[in-house]
Amino acid sequence: MTRHGAGYGDGHRRRHRRGPVLAVVAVVLAGGGYWAWAGPLDGGTDDGSGGTADPGARRTAERFLDGWEAGRMGAAARLTDSPAQAERSLVSFTEGLEIEDPELTAGEARADGDDGARVTYTAKMPVRGLGTWTYDATLPLTRAGDDGPWRVRWELGAMHPKLTETEKFRLVREESAELAAVDRDGAAVSAADHPSLAGVLGLGGGQPQGAVQVVDRHTGDVRSTEARFGPRRDAGDGPLRTTVDAELQGAAEEALSRHVGGRNAGLVALDMDSGEVLAAANSPATGFNRAFQGTYAPGSTWKIVTTAALLHKGAVSPETTVDCPKYLTVGKQFHNVETSEIPGATFREDFIHSCNTAFVALRDSLGNEEMTGFAHRYFGIGEVWHTGVPSFDGEVPVPGDETEKAAALFGQGRLRANPLVMAAVTATAATGTFRQPVIVAGERDTATAAAEALPEGVVEQLRRLMRDTVTEGSAQVLAELPGDVGAKTGTAEVTATGPNNGWLVAYRDGVAVACVVEDAESGSGDAGPVVREVLAAVG
Repeated sequence: MTRHGAGYGDGHRRRHRRGPVLAVVAVVLAGGGYWAWAGPLDGGTDDGSGGTADPGARRTAERFLDGWEAGRMGAAARLTDSPAQAERSLVSFTEGLEIEDPELTAGEARADGDDGARVTYTAKMPVRGLGTWTYDATLPLTRAGDDGPWRVRWELGAMHPKLTETEKFRLVREESAELAAVDRDGAAVSAADHPSLAGVLGLGGGQPQGAVQVVDRHTGDVRSTEARFGPRRDAGDGPLRTTVDAELQGAAEEALSRHVGGRNAGLVALDMDSGEVLAAANSPATGFNRAFQGTYAPGSTWKIVTTAALLHKGAVSPETTVDCPKYLTVGKQFHNVETSEIPGATFREDFIHSCNTAFVALRDSLGNEEMTGFAHRYFGIGEVWHTGVPSFDGEVPVPGDETEKAAALFGQGRLRANPLVMAAVTATAATGTFRQPVIVAGERDTATAAAEALPEGVVEQLRRLMRDTVTEGSAQVLAELPGDVGAKTGTAEVTATGPNNGWLVAYRDGVAVACVVEDAESGSGDAGPVVREVLAAVG
């Protein structure tokens, strides 16, 4: 029951060892960030100097970010107190770092003295042919008097907190050399045998990689590396040691090839006790790494997190009556697949049959910021994951209004995830403990992302609900698998009238699997056969 009444979309974005430098692009006023394993950035925090800012300050910040995002640098610059300098800087930053289609999202707006404000924002900067670089920054704003217009107070740090009068950024492009790799048992793995690993790990060589370096503005000396695109090779001259299980990797690639008919798809299998990636596969195998870098609405698979939050808060129990009507309007109309309904349903029935309207009806049980905080606190989403290769680690924004909040409860709105994120969510729900995923052996030493353990009672209820989804609910495609199998389906709407993305997440015998298939009818029907085949190979 996960066809959604409101039209919410998904999107995608784009890896690997030492090689000869092909090109160096110097950026006079450019910015840096993190992608593959660079650390989190400061600069987007409130300085504690005041309360909520005047709404006009936030509106100006949003207009500035909208102009920059759309490439209208002149229009954005006119909203600053130094238009000519701001326009030159924005053009240099964006074009010099070869950023295409940036996504800039305003965050908290705080007062800064009597005539100032600070508005945080998140920047997602796709660097052409390399990957998406994400960082947080802050826009300072000012105005003359109580009635004066708000303006962005122009300074280099407005584009990135590491930009200063003495340091700038430089984009370095390289071409990867041939990379040898081994699986978790030390056996060689190659792109010839496992084509998906070419895109995930960069096997085969000849693929683009690069870095954003912090350099001295006057001498050009490199001070540090702010972002790196591509997997980090282990020290020494030996092969890259991975956590991949070659047998399960083969099963995953074969399952995608057999069941998705050439459509775009991604899959990740995790060891639930360690967070180690056992398999990562994509369709097409040599295409974009959707498994790690896709940015999809997770659809009703996200109800695992929503349910955990509701159970933890005591807002519901599995036997609580939460009606499942055909329609429910919150700003716009939401409905279930084929406008189905379950009169007088229990919350257990709502979960296992994936009733959207029941979850929408529970929106007042969670505060606007509660889902964002809960996902971060218990599922590690919002932390920076050091997987060993470029990865998008999920996004749970605070909803902007009640309609967006209602959609977010069943995995739509502005929520974004991928199979890596949802495999981790599944493993966390089944074990109670978030373990940051890694695919490069030894990366665990730098994997700092952590979260609190879910209460045991919440975990027990989640496992029962996910088990019942297999035996009685929407994931019966897995019912014939032996052992303790739990799952959750999802069918995420991309457009109001177009095809959906089909999701299925599941666990069996200590392995969590998440799969998304584009242009799908349903999660069970399209992702189900893939996950069933992979889980059958576990053990």
